[in-house]
Amino acid sequence: MPARLDHTIVHVSDRFAGARFLSELLGGPEPVKNGPFVALTLDGDVTLDYLDEREGPQPSQHLAFRVSDEEFDGIFARIVERKITYWADPARQTSGEIFRRPGSHGVYIDDPDGHLLEFLTADAP
Repeated sequence: MPARLDHTIVHVSDRFAGARFLSELLGGPEPVKNGPFVALTLDGDVTLDYLDEREGPQPSQHLAFRVSDEEFDGIFARIVERKITYWADPARQTSGEIFRRPGSHGVYIDDPDGHLLEFLTADAP
């Protein structure tokens, strides 16, 4: 039976701020409170459920988002507008650049809690 991702939990210091940060970059809808979570619904009805961490810091997660060229341009413009540091690599060695591969490109940023967010175009391998 094929499996489809339904949701994942993202531990953050402020669930509303964490969900809004990503939603605003994606140009998406306002996240919705859902019990102890703040849910951000993505394409395919997958949700990121943001949860306030009460036990101290959690390890960083890497969340990658495949987007169209047009969506990437909007996201990247919002990253630059907000003066968010960005990198061309997940090791955060090449700052101020995006990565380019044949037929695709992308960028990495940290969210306010240090989770690594990647935005890459649809043609990326």
